[in-house]
Amino acid sequence: MPVSFQRKALKLLPDPRRVIARYYRPAYSDRVQAIFQQVLGLSGEERQRILTRTLRRFSGRHRNISRVFERHCERILREEPSLGKIANVLSEEQRLLLGSYFTSEYAIESTAFYNPSIVEDPDQSELQNGEKRLIISFRATGEGHISSIVFRRGIIDNRCDLHLEEPGPLLDMPETVNRHVYDKSSFLEKLEEMRIRKDVIAEVAGRLADQFVYGELQASIEKTLQNPELTYTKKKVVHAINWLALSHYEVTFSRDTNISERVLFPVSYAESNGIEDARFVRFRDMDGSVTYYATYTAYNGFAILPKLMETKDFYHFRVMPLHGEYAQNKGLSLFPRRIRGRYAMIGRCDGTNLFIMYSDNLNLWQEAKQIQKPRFPWEFVQVGNAGSPLETEEGWLLITHGVGPVRSYSLGATLLDLEDPSRVIGRLKEPILTPNDEEREGYVPNVVYSCGSYIHNKHLIVPYGMADYASAFGCVPLTELLGQVTRS
Repeated sequence: MPVSFQRKALKLLPDPRRVIARYYRPAYSDRVQAIFQQVLGLSGEERQRILTRTLRRFSGRHRNISRVFERHCERILREEPSLGKIANVLSEEQRLLLGSYFTSEYAIESTAFYNPSIVEDPDQSELQNGEKRLIISFRATGEGHISSIVFRRGIIDNRCDLHLEEPGPLLDMPETVNRHVYDKSSFLEKLEEMRIRKDVIAEVAGRLADQFVYGELQASIEKTLQNPELTYTKKKVVHAINWLALSHYEVTFSRDTNISERVLFPVSYAESNGIEDARFVRFRDMDGSVTYYATYTAYNGFAILPKLMETKDFYHFRVMPLHGEYAQNKGLSLFPRRIRGRYAMIGRCDGTNLFIMYSDNLNLWQEAKQIQKPRFPWEFVQVGNAGSPLETEEGWLLITHGVGPVRSYSLGATLLDLEDPSRVIGRLKEPILTPNDEEREGYVPNVVYSCGSYIHNKHLIVPYGMADYASAFGCVPLTELLGQVTRS
């Protein structure tokens, strides 16, 4: 018998008005050179007129658009060494106008706004009795199916109705810092996991200490690339080394931004085609400290790279790849606390079944045990998790997704033992949620999908994506749900 899932009226649809100003670089250097020649050939009067008009048209759509133009001018000058000789003679007006030609708007959620996860906000002040302030993350997708992470803040009341704040009018891109300190042995192990094994790796690594920073790696890479006898294949390996290094980075948002204005857009090459399906969790460590983590999939158009993001305040984010034999697939979810002193995570290591993993190192996952495989008709194709496990008195409540006939996705539930989560107490025979007629129509038909739920006022609150297009919310009484799971 299916549980009594209550769909809420709140729906969130894609909004093409939500735009960012991102860096644009023409494919060929001669086009870059031509733009510089044409802009610098303008008279002072023409230059001022075009810049004034451009600022007037776009200053109301972006936070500090002149700073954006300035950064993009600096970047194109770095990327085109032949232009370096003119960098010091450009006026501020020329820099701003040049930067505008290397800028394009991107509607981050024009195609889809979906696959949400939900966590408790660090700020729980000024609330009424029975209320909680929540942060909901979403996967936003625009032209070319490039995905980013965006946020909304809301308050859930004692009736389990969610009231979202109006999103801020201007989107903000963070400042990016590559200042990660790399461990050479872990770095080489990750290259091995990625099956990158050419002897040129030893040449690059041989110049590095056991601990190194990004600039030191770049110097070694540059020296290696100076070898005129380096083959095309080995050059590709050197670029892959750099690709892995760039997968570590930190970003910081301005303090005057609303959380709905912060966009985590792809930064490194590893995620150039998207940041997919972030599963956020509020993690409390053994000393009582709280950190928010998110596992997600970086996609560059050809390969995926599982990654981990961490933040304390949703202003500053640190990003790094996940290492280990069992961190090589999509759909990883971290437990909200350690289990017997060790980190624990749920994943689908083989693409079909669910596994539990343990580790002493948050970034290295070498142990896994299968705990769930497809059993019921609605999940015969594959099972996966739908967010981090939720702690209840009866056990760890794991919301799952299953894929059935015509690749229809449904949401189910599994209960794991609190002390030994590798032991399954029970699982639902029937889904919590299957797509109805409204939810099945969209970018990818017949899909409901969630990246993280929340327990409030004895109800399970489930945000979910509809057909990889829009998002909705629902809830189910926790006692009813747990009762059916334990009887299964």
